[in-house]
Amino acid sequence: MKPFLLLQHRYLDEAADNEYESVLKYGELTPDSLVRIRMERESIPALDLGAFSGIITGGGPSNVSDPEAEKQPEQCRFERELDTMYDQIFELDFPYLGLCYGMGSITRYLGGSVSKEKYGEEAGPVTIFRNPDETDPILKGIPAEFRAFAGHKEACQQLPGGTVLLASSEACPVQMIRAQKNIYATQFHPELDVEGILLRLTVYNNHGYFAADQAEALFAQIRKEHMVYPPKILHNFISIHAK
Repeated sequence: MKPFLLLQHRYLDEAADNEYESVLKYGELTPDSLVRIRMERESIPALDLGAFSGIITGGGPSNVSDPEAEKQPEQCRFERELDTMYDQIFELDFPYLGLCYGMGSITRYLGGSVSKEKYGEEAGPVTIFRNPDETDPILKGIPAEFRAFAGHKEACQQLPGGTVLLASSEACPVQMIRAQKNIYATQFHPELDVEGILLRLTVYNNHGYFAADQAEALFAQIRKEHMVYPPKILHNFISIHAK
């Protein structure tokens, strides 16, 4: 099988390693079938997409809607590199799954609106609603509504042109989209389980994803959750496109 490519920008090793390990676990991949690039540390090389089964872009603390002057130099660099990669992906309708930041990144590329104006969600569990009109294979085995973990300061303000809405939530109307046949993005985190989000919230405890005085109650709420369906989306994406 050709490997998948995971693009990360989490800066903090604990969070980056957990994201990588979660994709391995729920994608049922082995380390030699998942190539990993830490975009905040290294450039995305010129890619031969024919060498990969698909590409996954993970989440992280960067916001595409921040003013360019306020972005770190490495973010400006990897956003330019992502745009170059998206040119290839959209030309070939190449399998792609963007997670959280990946939603904002692909929306920006498509000329859509991403901002902190509306639809941000504090970190924690949310209820996701499938679009009842959609029977996309990536949603195989996913019920009409399900719980997932989310947490983001910016959001897609309206559905980008040329995309299909696959899922939404009450607080954030655009939770999952498809472009063409094989290009997907989610605002929620398909790779996150209870242990994973507790680790990330501990690591990112001062990054503004939740109110500090609510941490104890939030952690208690999270421990009551059991994320069954979001990992199936990640697994479905990999199963469909593995080659």
